[in-house]
Amino acid sequence: MMTEPRDTSSVRHRPRLFKSFFQGSFACSTACRGEGKRVDLTVSSGHDTLLDKDYARLAAEGLLTARDGARWYLIEEKPGEYDWSTFMPMLHAAENQGIEMIWELAHFGWPAHLDIWQPRFVDSFAAFARAMACLMRDEGYTAPFFTPMNQISFWSWAGAEVAMFNPGVTGRGGELKQQLVRASVAAMRAIREELPAARFVLTDPLVHVASSDNSPAAQEEARQQHNAQYEVWDMLSGRLQPGLGGDATLLDIIGLNYYPDNQWLANGETLAPDNPAWRPLSGLLEEVWHRYQRPILIAETGAEGEARAPWLNSVVEQAGLAMDNGIEIEGISVYPAVDYPAWADDRRAPGGLFGLPDANGSRTVNEPYVLAIRSHQIKFKNAG
Repeated sequence: MMTEPRDTSSVRHRPRLFKSFFQGSFACSTACRGEGKRVDLTVSSGHDTLLDKDYARLAAEGLLTARDGARWYLIEEKPGEYDWSTFMPMLHAAENQGIEMIWELAHFGWPAHLDIWQPRFVDSFAAFARAMACLMRDEGYTAPFFTPMNQISFWSWAGAEVAMFNPGVTGRGGELKQQLVRASVAAMRAIREELPAARFVLTDPLVHVASSDNSPAAQEEARQQHNAQYEVWDMLSGRLQPGLGGDATLLDIIGLNYYPDNQWLANGETLAPDNPAWRPLSGLLEEVWHRYQRPILIAETGAEGEARAPWLNSVVEQAGLAMDNGIEIEGISVYPAVDYPAWADDRRAPGGLFGLPDANGSRTVNEPYVLAIRSHQIKFKNAG
């Protein structure tokens, strides 16, 4: 399903929510792996020492909105004390380069002094979010974008079902999901008390799960797995388990993370685009839109190696089809903006617009990827 860029001159929905439709996402996980090693991707990608240059690279390509992380584990090393020395350079570098930021407050990591299973974790995250909102307000921001907890569904599975990273347990995914929802709800309420106009991008993977065979049992298993992707948004909106505190006013922008391996059979086998069970992205976007009627950001998408540009072309084409049908797709964010050693196993992941830095802080440019983005930008501009 890798296709050439489509003509978007007839796109019906006109995105207006973000500074730029095409965006960049920085790898900013701070998870602890099973052996207890903290993996800070802001550091391992070299982004921490190249903030101005990295944001300038995005700006030069017209990617004026980006996602990056405020690293909670560094900001609150001591309970209730906030040291913003790792965050303020990020904020000011983004300002210097004219980048509108979506700030993630927890990307798979938290301060070492907290137990994620305890009520104090929720209270501490809400207090951190409030402190962040106050800081942003003092810096002159009235309506910033935040992602409270990144990819709650994935975090719950990876951290509490298969022990891929922290909290490193199995069989407790549902429990962790509820706890992270509680924390997100508390954080959003705290932020809105300080910044009533703040916006929230609520991210989770967009997936399709198909039946392994035609038996009723297999079809039901696939249906349940497929619909599980909606649990977190349903919880945040109060549709599901309202005792967690969610309500419809908190369900703001739906952030969808979508990759080539986001479709699979219920038995775990990954679907290829040429499989008859594969569903076009436009149909998946329509399904989300009709369920929630909220603005949608494709918050992460990308592929590795030579597949980068063709994959982006297919995503843009499918997003355009959805927009032709009036679905409010407000942006597409390529991930990662810069390469990094993979957080799960330190493997080099060649998927970024820009490569790992050399000794002089220079990054190589993936020309086909950048050229594809430029082509799509021109078409969207002409359509606007």
